[in-house]
Formats: sequence, structure tokens, C-alpha cells
Amino acid sequence: MEKIILKGRGVIPGVAEGTALVCPHSITGWNGVDPETGVITDFENENKGKTIKETILVMPGSKGSNGWSCYFGAARAAGSAPKGWMFSRIDSAAGVASSVMNIPTIVDFPEDQDPCKIIRNGDHVRMDGETGAVEITRMEKSE
Repeated sequence: MEKIILKGRGVIPGVAEGTALVCPHSITGWNGVDPETGVITDFENENKGKTIKETILVMPGSKGSNGWSCYFGAARAAGSAPKGWMFSRIDSAAGVASSVMNIPTIVDFPEDQDPCKIIRNGDHVRMDGETGAVEITRMEKSE
């Protein structure tokens, strides 16, 4: 087991802990997630068929229009949202979605600490949306 510490900027406070799901190309906003189940339906996404539910979702930013936040907000309303999420860089749609989701959110990591490049699917992540601290426990069988 290996521990890695990252530091970004906390945006929405709260502590979340869980298994990482990393989408280095983000998820398309319009119809990219089934809000009822949290399953990724974006046909271009490397994690198509996996669920965002109860994960720590890691993405570079949003993908698509501001309607992007509607699908994530609907997933939250249906009980299919991630526990927390982080973005390499905040953008307007990710900012709106973070406000709608109201889950721990960390953004704006230094280039040498890009969570999309460091965190792997299956890693255990503990994130603090107030301080921006991220603790990664790399499990041996990360994807």
C-alpha cells in the first residue's frame, strides 16, 4: 500500500471517503450519465457502464454546456451521486454543478499534482473540501 498526498483548493466543504473513479476525458453532460442509476452512458468515456454512485469522481473539468449540471443534479436527487468530486481545473459548468451537487469539491491542483494523472480507478481517496487536502491510498489492484 502506498500513500500519496495532494493539495488543491477546497470549494464545497465536507469530508468524503471512498473508491476513486477517474474520468480523464470527463463525462459528456447531455445524456452522459443515467441519473436514476448513476451509470455512465457516454459512449466515448473510458468508464462507460460504471457507476458514479458512492465514488470519489475525478475529472479534469466539465464537458459540454451548462446543462451538464442538470444530469449530475438529477443523479443527486435520485440518490445516485458521487460522495465527492474533484476537478484538475474549475470551469463555469463544473462550478455550477458543484453548487447544485453540494458535495465535497476540490479544484485547481498544481500541474505536478493533477489528480487525473495521479489517482487511479480503485484507489481509496479521502478528501477534505474545506482544506483541499486529498489523501490517496493506492491499492495493489488499481485499474
